[in-house]
Amino acid sequence: MPHPSRAHLDAIGIPVWVRRGVARAARRAEAPRIEVPRATAAITVPAAQVLETIDAQVRDCRKCGLHRERTHTVFGVGRPDAACMFIGEAPGAEEDARGEPFVGRAGKLLDAMLAAIGLGRGDVYIANIVKCRPPRNRDPHTDEITACSGYLKRQIEAVSPRLLVAAGRVAAQSLLSTTKPIGQLRGRSFRYGEDRLPVLVMYHPAYFLRSPLEKRKAWDDLVRLRSMLSDHAASAP
Repeated sequence: MPHPSRAHLDAIGIPVWVRRGVARAARRAEAPRIEVPRATAAITVPAAQVLETIDAQVRDCRKCGLHRERTHTVFGVGRPDAACMFIGEAPGAEEDARGEPFVGRAGKLLDAMLAAIGLGRGDVYIANIVKCRPPRNRDPHTDEITACSGYLKRQIEAVSPRLLVAAGRVAAQSLLSTTKPIGQLRGRSFRYGEDRLPVLVMYHPAYFLRSPLEKRKAWDDLVRLRSMLSDHAASAP
């Protein structure tokens, strides 16, 4: 697999990712974009419409107490026929203010991480386990996750991705119905739902902002993500 560009590595904050002995020309090369097969218009348009319908229902949702303090619901963003769907934990203050997942510093780091493997934000679909911000950015409670679970399941069905990425402990534990710590879930193979979708567990970008010395783990996860997507693209008709 080609190495990411120096600019991408610098943006992520790990200039030591390039292996020793790699030629300078290779270090300067941009990571090639992953060509993920696009769905036909007949599939894409209904998927977008289904997502709009679910989004409208989320905006009116009062199933749990989180609706009382929200500024905006945070439904999802990205390509409605994406092969890869990122699922985070819950909106933070900036997400609540803007109504979009993964913005602010963590969002910028996610964008840089995606760029390092040849992807843009518009190539994936991004959502959260819960759609409203918990007070003081606490972890969502079990009843709040349960209240939103139907919306998330329908989002996944509408997008119909080939791979789910669980970003963070809460997302991983919720999708996999487990209480194991994220350190025990990373690097293992999991499946989700009746369609047995592959699930890749990785740390949330916010974790690396708090623990920058752990960023090597991000690259390990990104390498695996790129490999899984490349395998899908190669096997697609």
